[in-house]
Amino acid sequence: MKIDYRLGTEQDIDAVCTLIRQAVEEMRKQGIEQWDDIYPAREDFEEDIAKQTLYLAYAEDALAALYVISGECDEQYGNGQWKYDDETAYVLHRFCVSPHFQHQGIGKSVLLHVEQQIREMGYQSVRLDTFTENPFAQRLYRHNGYEARGLAHWRKGTFDLMEKRL
Repeated sequence: MKIDYRLGTEQDIDAVCTLIRQAVEEMRKQGIEQWDDIYPAREDFEEDIAKQTLYLAYAEDALAALYVISGECDEQYGNGQWKYDDETAYVLHRFCVSPHFQHQGIGKSVLLHVEQQIREMGYQSVRLDTFTENPFAQRLYRHNGYEARGLAHWRKGTFDLMEKRL
């Protein structure tokens, strides 16, 4: 399946919020209480758009996935026993695949694209956090070479801090 990527714009905010709302509903059906009305919120994505860090992935002319990449991270990332240099690492945030496109290999395809994009930006590793109670995200990252480097604790629970050398 062909996937087209582009930066998110202000005109995309409603579609982004719809995708997130659908993903939250799907996660809840699976018993995964990772996201809610508080996070991620519309304001988070508006800020991402302003910083030009939100990317959208389209398949079959529909929004299939979104992600944020930046050099910013929460102070909880200080808990990580990172193997690679801070200066050569970039962070993946808010990666989400539309429920309409799940279980079709889109997650892996987009993740590989993200890694290539970060590599082309001159970084040598990717860092991210993933909810310990989200088996789908855990499997995606671990099967694609990400290794746990520590734990972060936020309002919704415990998250693995993960890293991969590019």
